[in-house]
Amino acid sequence: MLQSKFWQAFFALAPLISFVLIFMGYAIFLYSILSNLPEGGEPEPMAIFGGLGFFMIIVFSVVLLSLASLVFYIVHAANNPNLRENNLLLIWILLFIFASGVGQLIYWIIEILNKQEIPAPGNT
Repeated sequence: MLQSKFWQAFFALAPLISFVLIFMGYAIFLYSILSNLPEGGEPEPMAIFGGLGFFMIIVFSVVLLSLASLVFYIVHAANNPNLRENNLLLIWILLFIFASGVGQLIYWIIEILNKQEIPAPGNT
């Protein structure tokens, strides 16, 4: 699973895409509240809390997806033989923790996509 290109791309891109989708969902949620205001300006409680449960489920699923991405890329970096010789492993893990979604995307671009497959000796 660690070497699967699909899962590497999924865990690199999904947290950032879902983060953008959360903001779009929040904007839709606010628009629905503000567009359904009665003439007096007081919103009904059901209009406010009606979509809040769905929004919280989405937020919870994005948090789980971000944690899964963090664990996936920490394990991937720990198993990467190119990072064992110097302090790059520690730097990448700290980048994953402190720059959560962006760190995984940068690692995916630099360490996975840009690394060319080295052919075996004798094969040209």
